[in-house]
Amino acid sequence: MSQPHVGRRARLNDKELSFRGGKSLRSYYTIEKLPDKVLQQIFSYLSPYQILQSGQVCKRWRSIACSPLLWKFVSFRPNYGGIQVITQCKHFLHLIGTQFSELRIAELSTDLITPNVLYEMANKCPRLQHLTLDFSTAMQLHDFTDLQSFPSRLRSLTLCLSENIFLEGFLSAIEMRAQWKTIGTYEKVEDEEEEVYETVNVFKLKQYLPNLRVVNLWGVPFITDEHVDAISSNCAHLECLCVNYCTKVTGTCLKLVLQRCRKLKCLFLAHTKLDNAAVKAIEWEKTRIEELDVKGTELSSDTLISLLTRLPHLRWLDASWLENMTDQVGALHCHGL
Repeated sequence: MSQPHVGRRARLNDKELSFRGGKSLRSYYTIEKLPDKVLQQIFSYLSPYQILQSGQVCKRWRSIACSPLLWKFVSFRPNYGGIQVITQCKHFLHLIGTQFSELRIAELSTDLITPNVLYEMANKCPRLQHLTLDFSTAMQLHDFTDLQSFPSRLRSLTLCLSENIFLEGFLSAIEMRAQWKTIGTYEKVEDEEEEVYETVNVFKLKQYLPNLRVVNLWGVPFITDEHVDAISSNCAHLECLCVNYCTKVTGTCLKLVLQRCRKLKCLFLAHTKLDNAAVKAIEWEKTRIEELDVKGTELSSDTLISLLTRLPHLRWLDASWLENMTDQVGALHCHGL
């Protein structure tokens, strides 16, 4: 009996909400009436391009779109979907201290990696923790001899290498805190006999790496076992090492690396030239390896059995694209879990 009464009241409330003083209440609840904080929260779900477009609607929206709180992650790499800076460099330097002062994560294309830009980021972006510097399209490097300051609170620095630009002068001015990721030119090397330049002097760089937890050298064509050995000699706290697609790595360094870096839990060796004897010689049972990637290697069945049955802490394994990954190897590995 109560249902018709409730329905009648609902219809009356709808009419009261629809008309008051002869005006529709909908006119009182438009987007223009929303507080700035609510609009800012809505804008936070938009992409950088959409935020810039929204800032063209009116002066109020432009003011909200320029809020530093909306620009905590910004990519200035147009080739990868980022924003392209086409204005004068002085204006961009001004924006670093205003619109981008709350940056946590930033990606810079080659033309923006200058001493002035890095200096402004070091002084105007105190919360910057993750920085990507893309040198992959560089034909000429800026002069960094006068580099006065570099972001000092970074937890992660990613370098995208060029085929022929040497970064020794640049890297001597920085200090990395936790993560060092270097993206090489593996995909650009078409001929195995093509000359590969050592664009980063790892042997000199290792003195700046004592606090590293993660080292990612993905696809760096000149990396050898000697380079990996040099890095590990000054990285006692290393927890993750990635040399995927470093085709000159054979694994002869791994025994010493695992002895030095007792905290190493993640080891990624995909598409390297691992030597069977070198892998067998490692005391895997004494390591703390939890994640292992050996896909695309040429390890024999005996080596795989020796390796996979001596990893007591293993939680994640990628053994795809292995010709010698037989049913026997898989059964013995599963039996050891």
